[in-house]
Amino acid sequence: MIETALIAALIAFTANIILCPIFIPWLKRVKFGQNVREDGPKSHLKKSGTPTMGGIVILIAFVIGGIFFLSDNETGRLIMFVTLGFGAVGFLDDYIKVVKKRSLGLKALPKIFLQLLISAVFLYLLIQIDEDFARFYVPFMSGAYIHLGFMFIPVSIFIILGTVNGANFTDGLDGLAAGVTVLITTFFLLVSYGMDHEVTTIAGAAAGSLLGFLLFNTYPARVFMGDTGSLALGGFIAAIAIVLRIPLFLVIVALVYVVEVLSVMIQVLYFKKTGGKRFFKMAPIHHHFEQIGWPETKVVSVFYIVTVILILIGFLATGGII
Repeated sequence: MIETALIAALIAFTANIILCPIFIPWLKRVKFGQNVREDGPKSHLKKSGTPTMGGIVILIAFVIGGIFFLSDNETGRLIMFVTLGFGAVGFLDDYIKVVKKRSLGLKALPKIFLQLLISAVFLYLLIQIDEDFARFYVPFMSGAYIHLGFMFIPVSIFIILGTVNGANFTDGLDGLAAGVTVLITTFFLLVSYGMDHEVTTIAGAAAGSLLGFLLFNTYPARVFMGDTGSLALGGFIAAIAIVLRIPLFLVIVALVYVVEVLSVMIQVLYFKKTGGKRFFKMAPIHHHFEQIGWPETKVVSVFYIVTVILILIGFLATGGII
């Protein structure tokens, strides 16, 4: 299984480094550029106009890398469905914001409905494969698990939407979301390999695609992934965690996602309760560190290092699973 994962990774990586140099100039020609918030960090103003919606390339390379190995891989196909589904929702959001020039993008109600629909279909089909997917392993408990029963779908939907929003909020600095996510993906790749699970290959395709994209997304970024990429990445991470029955491990290995979401929630609640005061200088939290004087590259590097440490803790937490 690891051999096919490596092949899938190399194919996806190669597809990305071929497609990005073609796709980026096209995005510039059609003026699909990033709109930078005026109330954001001043250092980001120079990024205005940088091509966005690069998540399309991530997804194309991901499909090219994984599609040849999915003929007998039911759970892999479901993970690809979720990834492409959330990517499509992100594409609609990006298209409305960038092309239609509507800053709010896709309205909240249809956006939530589409996300709920994709999540529900995925979980329903997963249960049809094997009802045993309704149990989650507990970190640090040597193979112990909790069986959710009828609560599997609502709890899993909460996990999926939380992870998707976490990935979306993390996408705010050059290379941040892609780099953190490729590290998390590597964790799931190695865990699935240890379990001898069929999703190892699809994890390889995702890791290869992200590594290829990072060549063009690291500071100074030549292209941004947009919601097309960030929503797809969140969907992928949540889906593979649920398929492997280890979504509770996301609180450890994807803690960066969790903290990004919490920082926004804390900021909003504190702002409302105090009549306009801010808990952080800016949210999501990566912008807070920029506002206190950290260079963008330092913030990204620290978040990478923290994620690596969290992943090492995650491996310790697997106990008897692998």
